Amino acid sequence: MTFVIRADDDFQGASHMVPYDEGTLSYTKATPTGPVARLQNQLDKREVKFKYDAKYGYLLSVLDALKIPRSSQMLVFSKTSFQRDRISPSSPRALFMNDDVYIGFIPGAPLMEISMADPKLGAVFYTLDQKETMSPKFVRNDQCLECHASARTMGVPGHVLRSLVTDEMGVVDLNSGISDVNDRTPMTERWGGWYVTGTHGSQTHRGNLIGQAAFDRQEKEPNYLGNVTNLSQFFDTDAYPAPGSDIVALMVLEHQTHMHNFIARLNDEAVLMLSMYGHVKYLKTIEEAFLKYMLFMEEAPLTAPVQGDAKFMETFENLGPKDHLGRSLREFDLKTRLFKYPCSYLIYSEAFDNLPDKLKTDLYARLWKILNGKDDDIELKKIPSATRREMLEIITDTKKGLPDYWKLKQ
Repeated sequence: MTFVIRADDDFQGASHMVPYDEGTLSYTKATPTGPVARLQNQLDKREVKFKYDAKYGYLLSVLDALKIPRSSQMLVFSKTSFQRDRISPSSPRALFMNDDVYIGFIPGAPLMEISMADPKLGAVFYTLDQKETMSPKFVRNDQCLECHASARTMGVPGHVLRSLVTDEMGVVDLNSGISDVNDRTPMTERWGGWYVTGTHGSQTHRGNLIGQAAFDRQEKEPNYLGNVTNLSQFFDTDAYPAPGSDIVALMVLEHQTHMHNFIARLNDEAVLMLSMYGHVKYLKTIEEAFLKYMLFMEEAPLTAPVQGDAKFMETFENLGPKDHLGRSLREFDLKTRLFKYPCSYLIYSEAFDNLPDKLKTDLYARLWKILNGKDDDIELKKIPSATRREMLEIITDTKKGLPDYWKLKQ
């Protein structure tokens, strides 16, 4: 069993490290400004108070304070956290997310794991002690960079998603190969080491397979552990805030984490180039690669409809923003692709808005040409003209800070 790793598929040089902790960037010395940092400031001022829960510690308070839905729960049983000794198929690690923050929770573990996409720094990592205290504190943990700053994260502090073969205890079988996962990964290669709930028809994936014997049986009986809607056969689901590990949330996670890494990489490259040359003219290759990813140009197609947790889908879609016709980039398709309108909703994120103005000027100009069918790159015209027009209308109606020419009728 082998996995394909594409280290150079984003742009030339994607795997080389950015000097993120030197000179202009100075990652470890810089002060984070993202949602977790702001929440800690509120805790320090007693503007927010966490409630300790005997079962979950501070998890529920953290989710509520950061507006992270419990329905976003995803469960991973591969031993791939610094608290790996507490993770197994009978005690998976739960992940929760919103657009900017990721929370890791293991029942009974002494620490909660938190990461956020900081608008200036990229991924920043924290822990939160799960013992009851008068003053809960998110503690920045740069030791996470041992795994979270490498070629797998595009050479910047970032997030890692992998699909792994494990044994019956969740120990990773490194001889089987490792896959980095994003929305371009075929479903057949996704979710090794993860639980997956939801329906996906005849499409197969590697979720819910524990040990080599399970993978061997999958070869003979495709989907014998697919289309699962209840995980109680594997572990005690009552130990977690939600019962499942939602397939749609997982698909969103796969797009989002790589998009966050891409934005951080693009930001760091632009900051360095501006400091050296005063322009970003040499970033055309990465800009084009970024736009292709943002527009889902290489997204692995769905070959059958996917249905996940209705509550997660409703919560996610309702976040908007919506245009005057009620359309949104967050609308799901789930028949042939993830989203109805293939342009990343992270165009609204703080991290995207924080990109240097000279860089955003280039990105907006190129995106406008693509959506208006005036771009010379044939590959970027894969999106049907009617869909491009709808995307142009939605973005023009909902995105703040666009250049004035976006609002001129064509």
